[in-house]
Amino acid sequence: MKKITIVKDKVFYENVLAIMLPVAGQQAINMGVNMMDTVMLGSFGEVQLSASSLANTFYSLYNILCMGIIGGCSVLMAQFWGARQLERARQTLNLGIRISALAGLIFALVTWFFPDTIMSFFTTEPEVIEQGVKYLKITTFIYIIHGTSLVACFLMRSVQQATLGFVTSIISFVFNLFFNWVFIFGKFGAPRMEIAGAALGTLIARSSEFLVTFIYIFFLDKRIDFKWKSLFVNPTKDLLQRYWKAGAPALASDTMLGLGNTVIGIVLGHMGSIVVAANSVVQVVDRLFTVVVGGVSNAASIVTGNTIGAGEKEKAEAQGQTFYLMSVAIGILNCLLIVFLGPLTIKLYTLSPETIAETKRMMIASGFIMIFGSIQGVMTKGVLRGGGDTKFLLKADILFLWVVSIPLGALVGLVFHMPGWFTFICLKVDLIIKSIWCINRLNSGKWIRDMTKKDITNA
Repeated sequence: MKKITIVKDKVFYENVLAIMLPVAGQQAINMGVNMMDTVMLGSFGEVQLSASSLANTFYSLYNILCMGIIGGCSVLMAQFWGARQLERARQTLNLGIRISALAGLIFALVTWFFPDTIMSFFTTEPEVIEQGVKYLKITTFIYIIHGTSLVACFLMRSVQQATLGFVTSIISFVFNLFFNWVFIFGKFGAPRMEIAGAALGTLIARSSEFLVTFIYIFFLDKRIDFKWKSLFVNPTKDLLQRYWKAGAPALASDTMLGLGNTVIGIVLGHMGSIVVAANSVVQVVDRLFTVVVGGVSNAASIVTGNTIGAGEKEKAEAQGQTFYLMSVAIGILNCLLIVFLGPLTIKLYTLSPETIAETKRMMIASGFIMIFGSIQGVMTKGVLRGGGDTKFLLKADILFLWVVSIPLGALVGLVFHMPGWFTFICLKVDLIIKSIWCINRLNSGKWIRDMTKKDITNA
């Protein structure tokens, strides 16, 4: 095994914290919003809780697609920023916004015309489908505004503007919390909309994010000088070639992951409302405790990309090893937090004794998986992606999720009717395999791809 080199430069850790803390804060706020949504709807019982969770599983497919767009573009944008190629950075941001808007339009049309079909993929319970349709109809108007602002915020991190996303999340949190409360329960003379009120509150919150994000980018940012007219400048053929080489595999990878997570939701959805409700609670807790993983992953991708763009290969390798050790420590800590503190959150919900028992078992399973999820997350979405090794990651994501995890989980859950917690582990076994595979890739040194070179054929 290759000897691990730990970075001792103080500036490195300062840069990591400068990116990680706002990102982690943003994700914590977003998860807090989702948790409050779940708590508010949980007071109406398992049906509405399950319906919102399953409807959001479909919406998360678009969200993950946007993360794929971000992943592909951030590989280029971080390296262009490191090489101080500002015009290419502007074109990359423009490309990301355009792709997310197009994808948002497609998702909106599908959601508006086929909400019943979407819900029927996840569950066969008529009550859950009926409530889910109410939620989906309103989310139709969220896709484009959320997707474009999400992509823009994330890509601005590549040019060391990580606080933008944090600020927009705080504003979104306030709007979401207030308007959810107003429309779910019918306060201040508003109609009591219950699950539809949760969707409407989210729409208002995402609209506020959109306005704040683009007002800042168009009128206040001085880093890359991206203006309204920049949206109408077509990306060059050279940039499209570079995106196809490094960005398209990242987009395809996250799209396949999104589809995979949707299938996982379908498997769990067909195991009954108790398992769905338990998984809804577990996922909220899981995300709250993994905000640091997301922050470190973003920092790893940006710092690695900036370093490679500056032409410092050996430094990038040492940074990669350091990020690996961080991921192990964070994974173990999150495992302990979920196992020992996660069950305390169950008291916030109105759940049946059977659902409470299932939730506790699934939390232990989630804690175990968290160790490997942290390692593979920092490697796949951080170091290796920032290094431009997106084709390798595409193979890893497709192979282990679709060939191992999903067939195994469907078999034990739907054919052999094994418990929810065991099915959950089987559906996540790809994270264990990927963590080991990515460590080997990191040690090989073959993951570094400099996309700023004039000739990209051998990059």
